Amino acid sequence: MRHGTPLQAGLDPAWTQRLVAEIRALPEGPAPCCAGVVALAGRGPVVAVEEAAGWALRYGSYDVARGRGVPLARERWEPVRAGTVFDLASLSKLFTAIAVLQRVERGTLGLDDPVARHLPDFAPAVTIRHLLTHTSGLAAELPLYDGAAGPGSDRLGPLWTAAAAAVPGPFCYSDLGFIALQRLLETVGGEPLDVLVRDGITGPLGMLSTSYGPLAPAGVAATEAEVLLKARRPSCTGGVVRGEVHDENAYALGGVAGQAGLFATAQDLAVLCRALLTGGGPVLRPETVELMLTPPGLGFRVAQPGFMGELAGNGAAGHTGFTGTSLVLDPVSDTFFVLLTNAVHPRRGGEPVPRARLATYLARAASAG
Repeated sequence: MRHGTPLQAGLDPAWTQRLVAEIRALPEGPAPCCAGVVALAGRGPVVAVEEAAGWALRYGSYDVARGRGVPLARERWEPVRAGTVFDLASLSKLFTAIAVLQRVERGTLGLDDPVARHLPDFAPAVTIRHLLTHTSGLAAELPLYDGAAGPGSDRLGPLWTAAAAAVPGPFCYSDLGFIALQRLLETVGGEPLDVLVRDGITGPLGMLSTSYGPLAPAGVAATEAEVLLKARRPSCTGGVVRGEVHDENAYALGGVAGQAGLFATAQDLAVLCRALLTGGGPVLRPETVELMLTPPGLGFRVAQPGFMGELAGNGAAGHTGFTGTSLVLDPVSDTFFVLLTNAVHPRRGGEPVPRARLATYLARAASAG
């Protein structure tokens, strides 16, 4: 990939200017949706938009009584830069899905294999495809962080109980399904998930800033104040989470989990987008990429206007993350859009990130370019 102008990328400059202006405004105003943001968009091999705004670290804690974040001294605020690393949250599921599909390509797994063939606690009707498409019948999540910890304990006990009673059915977004895929991969691959992702995806693609935590805090966007997480993370001591995964189940599982745990830069995610848009590169075969991006998608969500805006009309694919992240790639217009924010700094549940509107600006820039 290379950086260039909107015209060099075949994008309309007026629409890309609107996109840039709104990205810069996200952390500003009376009701900002995030403390900081990095966004990267392009078409073909050209990156036409790369913007960073706001703060990787602004708050030191949260005042529960007053219902507001407690800012650090102004000189301690740390600006977001293009290379700031963000907690990807559920964008991590895309890497888990790719790792599964790599084993399908090798013949180690089959999409319609019963999961019980490798994880005997599962009901026999549940297949690997069901897990990848969120149709396994598993619930969205369970408080695995409440489970027993220590040698010989298994925090996943509630998952195995649910898996035994699972009945495949309609779409139900499930973190549990991707935790199960992690265990499946580790069972058949003989290596932990972080090694499988490093050796099979981030390493071959040169994604040097993408890894599971914990990470040294410097250069990493902060997330939620620890005082708001104490019920789910009893070891919290104060301050804000930074360099450790925000997701409480992933944290309880050691920071490496099928549904969350990865940290990355926008530039690295753009590399992944381009690899998939050009047939999979060193990671997947073209026919596997096509299958992954065809409705209903395998790991990826397809044609979802709720976060893809008008790109959804082309059949774009992508995913979102709870921390305020998203990734969209559109094979029809050959465009990609990576949006990384720390919308949960210093608390979750603030103003929504306008993912759909921003993606629509890119769709219009592509159609008018």
